[in-house]
Amino acid sequence: MSEQKTLLRDLVIASRILANEGICDAFGHISVRNPTNSERFFLARAIAPELVNLDDIIEFYLDGTAVSDTRKPFLERFIHGTLMAARPDVQSVVHSHSRGVIPFGVTNTPIRPLLHSCGVLGHDVPVWDAGDAFGDTNLLISSNDMGDDFAARLGDGRAALMRGHGSTVVGRSIQEAVYTAIYLDVNAQLQADAMQLGTVKYLTDGEIDLIQSRLGDAKPGEGYDRTWQYWARRAGFGSDAPIP
Repeated sequence: MSEQKTLLRDLVIASRILANEGICDAFGHISVRNPTNSERFFLARAIAPELVNLDDIIEFYLDGTAVSDTRKPFLERFIHGTLMAARPDVQSVVHSHSRGVIPFGVTNTPIRPLLHSCGVLGHDVPVWDAGDAFGDTNLLISSNDMGDDFAARLGDGRAALMRGHGSTVVGRSIQEAVYTAIYLDVNAQLQADAMQLGTVKYLTDGEIDLIQSRLGDAKPGEGYDRTWQYWARRAGFGSDAPIP
């Protein structure tokens, strides 16, 4: 199987995983950069993640224009293209509205990693507020200008919240992006619970760096690989399962 076909297969599985794990409901999406043309990316047409099939995948230029498809695209495809344009290291982007994260985007309490599995989030998870640069909007990133502004807020980080909207994470692979999206929500829920009990002892910067280094080794059966196998099986995709 070619690298591109493998990526498209994984993109479908990733969509199903994000739906099955409660990160995406009827809304949300994941993309992957074209491995043979870094100026293009793949993203499903406007459809609920749980329903994505291979035939639903559309190829886009980084400015959000479809290469040749005329089907209805996601309005917020600009999130994906602008982040990939700004960050050559980014190969996959997940945008979601996972419920555990939302409170941290509308309060003055930042998300901070407190569990070793959540060290992937990095030292800082900033909040982007559309109103700061664009005034009253429907809070959706519906243009390259908005996408560029969001990309600047994310900087070289792994995740950013969007006030009154949701969150977006990036990864060097589909597996890393899915892992980060899921553990962003896990951390948010655990942090909200822990703050009710008392003062929280968060991961140190040094601990976060060491955790990220271990995950970055990408050893078979560890980190992203192990969780991918687990989540894929839970979503109904074992190693030999056909992709619709």
